Amino acid sequence: MRLCGQEEDIVASAIDEITINYEEGGRLIVKELDKQILSKGAWTTIVFKYQDWDPKKEDYGPERFTIRRYRKIKDSYRQQSKFNISSREQAGKIIDALEKWIGNSDA
Repeated sequence: MRLCGQEEDIVASAIDEITINYEEGGRLIVKELDKQILSKGAWTTIVFKYQDWDPKKEDYGPERFTIRRYRKIKDSYRQQSKFNISSREQAGKIIDALEKWIGNSDA
């Protein structure tokens, strides 16, 4: 894995190597707590649970969530897009909507 100074520049050669841990100046700024791989292949989707470092509090902030899409190009996965879930409340609303749609599905 290679880190080029920006989160979007992270390159991984295998899905399991993909992380959102991000270090700057010797400090872990984004701390990955967990990840779930939603899909694999040339386009990979992963949902992460993480915390951001809060320099004012000298501690990590609340748990956050992000969904990221990676594309495999020449044997390396590169981030193509991301959606940050802003709060537990928003995460709950997303879950409620999906459960409603899936629960009403004929499939």
